Amino acid sequence: SQQLSKAHDQLAQAEKLASIGQLAAGVAHEINNPIGYIFSNFGTLEKYLASLLKMLDAYEAAEASQATPDTVAGLKALRKQIDLDYLKQDIPALMRESLEGIARVRKIVQDLKDFSHVDARKEWQFADLRRCIDSTLNVVNNELKYKADVVCDLVDTPEVECRPSQIIQVIMNLLINAAHAIGTQRGTITVRNGRDDDGNTVWLEIEDTGSGIAGEHLPRIFDPFYTTKPVGKGTGLGLSISYGIVQQHHGQITVRTAVGHGTAFRVTLPVVQSAASGDNSFPRP
Repeated sequence: SQQLSKAHDQLAQAEKLASIGQLAAGVAHEINNPIGYIFSNFGTLEKYLASLLKMLDAYEAAEASQATPDTVAGLKALRKQIDLDYLKQDIPALMRESLEGIARVRKIVQDLKDFSHVDARKEWQFADLRRCIDSTLNVVNNELKYKADVVCDLVDTPEVECRPSQIIQVIMNLLINAAHAIGTQRGTITVRNGRDDDGNTVWLEIEDTGSGIAGEHLPRIFDPFYTTKPVGKGTGLGLSISYGIVQQHHGQITVRTAVGHGTAFRVTLPVVQSAASGDNSFPRP
């Protein structure tokens, strides 16, 4: 039956995501070790260089009274040759930029670890959707940056009881779909979030300025293997899996679209999972 096929597809995708998550966590762990000591060494090196530059200033101040005219002339020529004044300004700037770069790598590695969430994959916990969005944007940045400008309109909302790795998977699918919907001309992807008036649900929305979805396709966009992309460009599982994940979180995923103008997907989730809602696992055959 269709339901059996859908459950099988979701389980297969869940296993695939678990494997990818374990790989991502392993890679993140391996990168994290060398980055840790490089970051530490740069911090120490920055202090050493500051001390050396301070000592150099003292030597320069003592030159006139301690050195012979020939020595002073030689030092002046050497200072000019190596452009010492420029080096004294540029070395601290290089150190700051390098530390910022390493800090950014550390942030990406942390986001990769958050994305994998191997140990917590089956655990329900309270998570900040804003943090999930930020982590996912960092992970898929390379997929988006050549296609669109990403505009974030994010506010603080209550933490949501969820499986964070699965919610991140939904956000990632929607972001990549948004990028694929944008044609050759650079577009805009807008990410928003908020809290509903009742206070019991929060939502996130990803809107693109892409081609939109034709009316005849709308009823089937969440069907497994259904895709309007060219052969080889999509599996048709992204929205289906996202729909399944949102359903097991007892939430809703809705779409509004205009052909030629763009599409917005909104995911609404309850802040707290109802104890009476039963098993929250993937549908079983």
